[in-house]
Amino acid sequence: MTNTPRPIGQTDRSGVLHPKNLARYSATIHEADASVAALVDHFWTVAWNLPSAERIEQQIITDPAVTLTVEAGHVPAELVVTGVHRRAWTREIAGWGTVFAIRLRPAGLAVVSDLTPEAVADRTLPVVPELDARLYALMRAVAGAPGVESRIARATTLIGEMAAERPLTPRQLLANDVVAAIVRGDPLPASPSARTVQRALRETIGRGPAWVRRWVRLQEVARQFATNGAGCAAEIAARLGYADQSHLVNDFRSAVFTTPGEYLRTLRLPTEPPRT
Repeated sequence: MTNTPRPIGQTDRSGVLHPKNLARYSATIHEADASVAALVDHFWTVAWNLPSAERIEQQIITDPAVTLTVEAGHVPAELVVTGVHRRAWTREIAGWGTVFAIRLRPAGLAVVSDLTPEAVADRTLPVVPELDARLYALMRAVAGAPGVESRIARATTLIGEMAAERPLTPRQLLANDVVAAIVRGDPLPASPSARTVQRALRETIGRGPAWVRRWVRLQEVARQFATNGAGCAAEIAARLGYADQSHLVNDFRSAVFTTPGEYLRTLRLPTEPPRT
Protein backbone atom coordinates (compact mmCIF):
# COMPACT_ATOMS: atom_id res chain seq x y z
CA MET A 1 0.00 0.00 0.00
CA THR A 2 1.46 3.35 -1.04
CA ASN A 3 0.23 6.47 0.70
CA THR A 4 1.63 9.88 -0.22
CA PRO A 5 1.80 12.04 2.91
CA ARG A 6 0.81 15.69 3.00
CA PRO A 7 2.64 18.07 5.37
CA ILE A 8 0.49 19.70 8.04
CA GLY A 9 0.97 23.42 7.40
CA GLN A 10 0.57 26.54 9.48
CA THR A 11 -2.58 27.54 7.56
CA ASP A 12 -4.36 24.19 8.04
CA ARG A 13 -7.29 23.99 10.45
CA SER A 14 -5.32 21.61 12.63
CA GLY A 15 -6.43 22.92 16.02
CA VAL A 16 -2.79 23.68 16.93
CA LEU A 17 -3.05 27.02 18.69
CA HIS A 18 0.53 28.06 17.94
CA PRO A 19 0.92 26.73 14.40
CA LYS A 20 4.36 28.31 13.95
CA ASN A 21 5.54 25.46 16.16
CA LEU A 22 4.68 23.08 13.32
CA ALA A 23 7.82 24.28 11.60
CA ARG A 24 9.73 22.69 14.48
CA TYR A 25 8.17 19.27 13.91
CA SER A 26 7.83 16.93 10.99
CA ALA A 27 4.05 16.58 10.82
CA THR A 28 2.19 14.78 8.04
CA ILE A 29 -1.30 13.51 7.16
CA HIS A 30 -1.97 10.24 5.33
CA GLU A 31 -5.35 9.45 3.79
CA ALA A 32 -7.21 6.35 4.91
CA ASP A 33 -7.87 3.57 2.44
CA ALA A 34 -11.43 3.40 1.11
CA SER A 35 -11.89 0.00 2.77
CA VAL A 36 -11.78 1.62 6.24
CA ALA A 37 -12.89 5.15 5.39
CA ALA A 38 -16.08 4.74 7.42
CA LEU A 39 -13.95 4.08 10.52
CA VAL A 40 -10.72 6.03 10.02
CA ASP A 41 -10.72 9.71 9.06
CA HIS A 42 -6.98 9.76 8.41
CA PHE A 43 -3.59 8.83 9.81
CA TRP A 44 -1.05 11.43 10.92
CA THR A 45 2.52 11.43 12.11
CA VAL A 46 4.71 13.81 14.07
CA ALA A 47 8.44 13.65 14.83
CA TRP A 48 10.56 16.13 16.77
CA ASN A 49 14.06 16.56 18.15
CA LEU A 50 14.43 19.64 20.36
CA PRO A 51 17.42 21.03 22.26
CA SER A 52 17.72 19.56 25.74
CA ALA A 53 16.80 22.82 27.48
CA GLU A 54 13.62 23.42 25.50
CA ARG A 55 10.03 22.65 26.39
CA ILE A 56 7.07 23.55 24.17
CA GLU A 57 3.67 23.70 25.86
CA GLN A 58 1.54 23.03 22.80
CA GLN A 59 -2.13 23.94 23.20
CA ILE A 60 -4.58 22.11 20.96
CA ILE A 61 -8.25 22.38 20.06
CA THR A 62 -8.57 18.80 18.91
CA ASP A 63 -10.98 17.58 16.27
CA PRO A 64 -14.30 16.20 17.59
CA ALA A 65 -12.87 12.70 17.29
CA VAL A 66 -11.12 9.95 19.23
CA THR A 67 -7.46 9.46 18.34
CA LEU A 68 -5.22 6.43 18.87
CA THR A 69 -1.46 7.02 19.03
CA VAL A 70 1.65 4.85 19.01
CA GLU A 71 4.44 6.91 20.56
CA ALA A 72 8.17 6.72 21.28
CA GLY A 73 10.75 8.95 22.94
CA HIS A 74 9.84 11.72 25.40
CA VAL A 75 6.16 10.74 25.56
CA PRO A 76 3.64 9.91 28.30
CA ALA A 77 3.09 6.31 27.15
CA GLU A 78 3.73 4.03 24.18
CA LEU A 79 0.07 3.39 23.37
CA VAL A 80 -2.45 6.17 24.00
CA VAL A 81 -6.13 6.89 23.41
CA THR A 82 -7.26 10.53 23.42
CA GLY A 83 -10.95 11.22 23.76
CA VAL A 84 -13.03 14.20 22.68
CA HIS A 85 -11.99 17.22 24.75
CA ARG A 86 -14.42 19.98 25.63
CA ARG A 87 -11.63 22.49 26.23
CA ALA A 88 -8.27 23.16 24.65
CA TRP A 89 -5.67 20.89 26.20
CA THR A 90 -1.90 21.03 26.43
CA ARG A 91 0.74 18.57 25.29
CA GLU A 92 4.37 19.08 26.35
CA ILE A 93 6.88 18.59 23.56
CA ALA A 94 10.46 17.99 24.70
CA GLY A 95 13.53 15.96 23.84
CA TRP A 96 12.91 13.70 20.87
CA GLY A 97 9.83 11.76 19.96
CA THR A 98 7.63 10.23 17.31
CA VAL A 99 3.88 9.74 17.09
CA PHE A 100 1.87 7.61 14.68
CA ALA A 101 -1.83 8.42 15.00
CA ILE A 102 -5.12 6.94 13.85
CA ARG A 103 -7.84 9.60 13.81
CA LEU A 104 -11.13 7.72 14.09
CA ARG A 105 -14.41 8.76 12.57
CA PRO A 106 -17.41 8.74 14.93
CA ALA A 107 -18.29 5.14 14.02
CA GLY A 108 -14.76 3.90 14.68
CA LEU A 109 -14.56 3.69 18.46
CA ALA A 110 -17.31 1.08 18.89
CA VAL A 111 -15.66 -1.14 16.27
CA VAL A 112 -12.06 -1.09 17.51
CA SER A 113 -12.76 -0.78 21.23
CA ASP A 114 -15.07 -1.71 24.08
CA LEU A 115 -14.68 1.76 25.58
CA THR A 116 -17.52 4.28 25.52
CA PRO A 117 -17.04 7.92 24.46
CA GLU A 118 -17.70 8.92 28.08
CA ALA A 119 -14.86 6.69 29.33
CA VAL A 120 -12.29 8.68 27.34
CA ALA A 121 -13.93 12.13 27.29
CA ASP A 122 -11.51 14.92 28.27
CA ARG A 123 -8.82 12.32 28.88
CA THR A 124 -5.57 11.03 27.41
CA LEU A 125 -5.12 7.47 28.64
CA PRO A 126 -2.37 4.85 28.32
CA VAL A 127 -3.83 1.81 26.55
CA VAL A 128 -3.15 -1.34 28.55
CA PRO A 129 -4.95 -4.72 28.53
CA GLU A 130 -6.77 -3.82 31.74
CA LEU A 131 -8.26 -0.72 30.10
CA ASP A 132 -9.46 -2.45 26.92
CA ALA A 133 -8.07 -5.75 25.68
CA ARG A 134 -9.56 -5.34 22.20
CA LEU A 135 -8.05 -1.91 21.64
CA TYR A 136 -4.74 -2.94 23.19
CA ALA A 137 -4.38 -5.90 20.81
CA LEU A 138 -4.95 -3.62 17.81
CA MET A 139 -2.52 -0.96 18.91
CA ARG A 140 0.16 -3.42 20.00
CA ALA A 141 0.00 -5.05 16.58
CA VAL A 142 0.25 -1.68 14.82
CA ALA A 143 3.18 -0.66 17.03
CA GLY A 144 5.02 -3.82 16.00
CA ALA A 145 5.03 -2.86 12.31
CA PRO A 146 8.27 -1.25 11.06
CA GLY A 147 7.75 2.21 9.60
CA VAL A 148 4.80 4.43 8.80
CA GLU A 149 3.67 2.67 5.62
CA SER A 150 3.74 -0.71 7.34
CA ARG A 151 1.75 0.66 10.25
CA ILE A 152 -0.87 2.13 7.94
CA ALA A 153 -1.13 -1.18 6.10
CA ARG A 154 -1.39 -3.22 9.29
CA ALA A 155 -3.93 -0.85 10.86
CA THR A 156 -6.02 -0.92 7.68
CA THR A 157 -6.05 -4.72 7.57
CA LEU A 158 -6.83 -5.19 11.25
CA ILE A 159 -9.50 -2.50 11.44
CA GLY A 160 -11.13 -3.97 8.34
CA GLU A 161 -11.25 -7.36 10.09
CA MET A 162 -12.70 -5.78 13.23
CA ALA A 163 -15.40 -4.09 11.14
CA ALA A 164 -16.40 -7.48 9.75
CA GLU A 165 -16.90 -8.68 13.34
CA ARG A 166 -18.91 -5.61 14.29
CA PRO A 167 -20.83 -4.30 11.28
CA LEU A 168 -21.69 -0.62 11.36
CA THR A 169 -25.20 0.40 12.36
CA PRO A 170 -27.30 3.04 10.55
CA ARG A 171 -26.95 5.32 13.55
CA GLN A 172 -23.14 5.09 13.48
CA LEU A 173 -23.13 5.89 9.77
CA LEU A 174 -25.46 8.83 10.42
CA ALA A 175 -23.00 10.17 13.01
CA ASN A 176 -20.24 10.00 10.39
CA ASP A 177 -22.36 11.94 7.90
CA VAL A 178 -23.38 14.61 10.42
CA VAL A 179 -19.84 15.34 11.63
CA ALA A 180 -18.51 15.37 8.05
CA ALA A 181 -21.23 17.83 7.02
CA ILE A 182 -20.43 20.14 9.94
CA VAL A 183 -16.69 20.06 9.19
CA ARG A 184 -17.40 20.95 5.54
CA GLY A 185 -19.87 23.65 6.52
CA ASP A 186 -22.76 21.86 4.80
CA PRO A 187 -26.35 21.53 6.06
CA LEU A 188 -27.08 18.50 8.23
CA PRO A 189 -28.82 15.49 6.66
CA ALA A 190 -32.48 16.40 6.29
CA SER A 191 -34.22 13.03 6.70
CA PRO A 192 -33.56 11.97 10.34
CA SER A 193 -35.17 13.81 13.22
CA ALA A 194 -33.11 16.18 15.35
CA ARG A 195 -33.49 13.72 18.21
CA THR A 196 -32.06 10.88 16.12
CA VAL A 197 -29.08 13.02 15.09
CA GLN A 198 -28.50 14.01 18.71
CA ARG A 199 -28.59 10.39 19.84
CA ALA A 200 -26.28 9.24 17.06
CA LEU A 201 -23.58 11.73 18.02
CA ARG A 202 -23.97 11.16 21.74
CA GLU A 203 -23.49 7.43 21.27
CA THR A 204 -20.39 7.77 19.09
CA ILE A 205 -18.44 10.83 20.27
CA GLY A 206 -20.28 11.81 23.45
CA ARG A 207 -21.30 15.28 22.27
CA GLY A 208 -24.24 16.69 20.32
CA PRO A 209 -24.30 18.46 16.93
CA ALA A 210 -24.49 21.97 18.43
CA TRP A 211 -21.26 21.36 20.35
CA VAL A 212 -19.53 19.87 17.29
CA ARG A 213 -20.52 22.91 15.21
CA ARG A 214 -19.23 25.26 17.91
CA TRP A 215 -15.96 23.36 18.24
CA VAL A 216 -15.24 23.30 14.51
CA ARG A 217 -15.98 27.02 14.39
CA LEU A 218 -13.52 27.63 17.25
CA GLN A 219 -10.85 25.75 15.30
CA GLU A 220 -11.51 28.10 12.40
CA VAL A 221 -11.37 31.15 14.71
CA ALA A 222 -7.93 30.03 15.91
CA ARG A 223 -6.78 29.36 12.34
CA GLN A 224 -7.87 32.79 11.16
CA PHE A 225 -6.22 34.52 14.12
CA ALA A 226 -2.99 32.60 13.51
CA THR A 227 -3.07 33.19 9.74
CA ASN A 228 -4.18 36.84 9.86
CA GLY A 229 -2.99 37.97 13.26
CA ALA A 230 -3.75 41.60 12.54
CA GLY A 231 -7.31 40.77 11.50
CA CYS A 232 -10.12 42.40 13.43
CA ALA A 233 -12.00 40.12 15.83
CA ALA A 234 -15.26 41.83 14.86
CA GLU A 235 -14.69 40.96 11.19
CA ILE A 236 -13.87 37.33 12.05
CA ALA A 237 -16.98 37.14 14.27
CA ALA A 238 -19.20 38.38 11.45
CA ARG A 239 -17.56 36.10 8.89
CA LEU A 240 -18.06 33.00 11.06
CA GLY A 241 -21.62 33.70 12.12
CA TYR A 242 -21.23 34.96 15.70
CA ALA A 243 -23.89 37.40 16.88
CA ASP A 244 -21.17 39.94 17.65
CA GLN A 245 -17.54 40.23 18.75
CA SER A 246 -18.33 39.73 22.45
CA HIS A 247 -19.85 36.32 21.72
CA LEU A 248 -16.66 35.28 19.91
CA VAL A 249 -14.49 36.56 22.76
CA ASN A 250 -16.53 34.74 25.41
CA ASP A 251 -16.64 31.51 23.40
CA PHE A 252 -12.90 31.59 22.76
CA ARG A 253 -12.07 32.39 26.37
CA SER A 254 -14.25 29.55 27.72
CA ALA A 255 -12.50 27.04 25.47
CA VAL A 256 -8.91 28.29 25.46
CA PHE A 257 -8.74 30.00 28.90
CA THR A 258 -7.48 33.24 27.38
CA THR A 259 -8.90 36.14 25.39
CA PRO A 260 -8.27 36.55 21.66
CA GLY A 261 -6.12 39.60 22.43
CA GLU A 262 -3.90 37.66 24.81
CA TYR A 263 -3.72 34.79 22.33
CA LEU A 264 -2.64 37.14 19.54
CA ARG A 265 0.12 38.49 21.77
CA THR A 266 1.47 34.99 22.36
CA LEU A 267 1.47 34.38 18.60
CA ARG A 268 3.89 37.27 18.21
CA LEU A 269 6.39 35.76 20.66
CA PRO A 270 9.49 34.18 19.09
CA THR A 271 9.40 30.41 18.62
CA GLU A 272 13.11 29.85 17.98
CA PRO A 273 14.89 27.43 20.32
CA PRO A 274 16.93 28.90 23.17
CA ARG A 275 20.59 29.46 22.48
CA THR A 276 22.99 27.27 24.43
